[in-house]
Amino acid sequence: MAASGPNVLFILVDQMREEAMGCSGNGVVRTPRLDALAGEGVRFTDAVANCPVCTPSRAMLMTGKYPLSNGTLVNDLPMPTEQPFVAEIARDAGYRTGYIGKWHLDGIPREKFTPPGKRRAGFDTYWAGYNCHHNYFEPKYYLDTDELVTAPGYEPVVQTDLAIDFMTRHRDEPFLLVLAWGPPHAPCHLVPESYRAAYRPDEIAYRANCRDTDTREYCDYYAQITALDDQVGRLVAFLDRAGLADNTLVVFTSDHGDMLWSHGRVKKQQPWEESVHIPLIMRWPDGLPRGGESNQLIGMADMGPTVLGLMGLEPAPEMEGVDMSSALVGGPPAHTSLPIFDYVPADQALQWGGREWRGVRTRTHTYARFMDAGWVLYDNVNDPYQFENLIDRDEYRPLQSELEAELQGWMKRLGDDFLPAEDHLRALGQYDLWVERNAHFPWSRNRKR
Repeated sequence: MAASGPNVLFILVDQMREEAMGCSGNGVVRTPRLDALAGEGVRFTDAVANCPVCTPSRAMLMTGKYPLSNGTLVNDLPMPTEQPFVAEIARDAGYRTGYIGKWHLDGIPREKFTPPGKRRAGFDTYWAGYNCHHNYFEPKYYLDTDELVTAPGYEPVVQTDLAIDFMTRHRDEPFLLVLAWGPPHAPCHLVPESYRAAYRPDEIAYRANCRDTDTREYCDYYAQITALDDQVGRLVAFLDRAGLADNTLVVFTSDHGDMLWSHGRVKKQQPWEESVHIPLIMRWPDGLPRGGESNQLIGMADMGPTVLGLMGLEPAPEMEGVDMSSALVGGPPAHTSLPIFDYVPADQALQWGGREWRGVRTRTHTYARFMDAGWVLYDNVNDPYQFENLIDRDEYRPLQSELEAELQGWMKRLGDDFLPAEDHLRALGQYDLWVERNAHFPWSRNRKR
């Protein structure tokens, strides 16, 4: 089959929250290339990481399905392969498919080799991937054998070199390339010193809801983002030089955010904006408006079907995410709310108690609850830093009931009975893998309860 849609360069970063760009209104972080990309395309103001943690979020992107359907509920469990993948649909339509960078979808150990075949989810033309590591000064990856390839330098630079090489070799063929950088995921100090020196703790302004902030790590988080911004500039410049810019859809997003001491918390797996609200920019000069903002609600499960739609391809029937390609050019909104959830609290989530939660995010509000009690309700328009928790206040009970109805609707559609984590894992036949996973990581205290 001859492909007729645009090329796709999908840039996926790890643990970057939406507000950490100049074009999002952040006056501290320096992101001139991302700001330019947004000015030449569409920046989404309401993109959501439905399950704000690495493996489940990435699996939603690859499958167009939510975790209970794609079988990937928690970090470091392998994504089941007996299902259709977004990249397979592109491959079968004639696209050259490539993947470079962090995978984190092949279970344990994190250093394992992912061989060619279904475990690569349709990325069959080129693979320079590594399951999971975060030492950005020791770049490493596997190609099509289990011989580990290492390279000197800063990993995002090495990976960008590989991406430019792939696009050069396939410039005369349609391609879908995913470039998955590890930063700005911790450890944040692993960034070239020139970027670290650009951010000084005594000159930086912190998010208004921060408490007990590690000022140097906050600076280094921004330094990592600026380092990635330079690599975005290299990629865009290549597309321009190669004459590929007009017919290449560039997507920039993150798998989830980072609390970074907002509300006194860190990392992810939480319903606050810093955890679930992610950057999303799409630029395609031949097919999308220039310099616009979209307030369409879009989640991780929607991104694969939407990209396929922009490529002129049909998502697989079992994909649960919505193809929003028509909504991006003036069609009606696809969602009034999006589900947010954490099925299996693990690792850093244990720092705040590690309870399962479910919720919804609308364009104006965030609501989440535990199995037995309400948790948070925020008015994100009038209280963008989410200072005032409105849960169970009498005057907001009608709104809480309305959002609970939205949540119940999502749970019904997703087959979610809100079971304890272990019960969901058993229902998917993954409980033994979960026990093995926890035994593998000595720093994980999450055992069967």
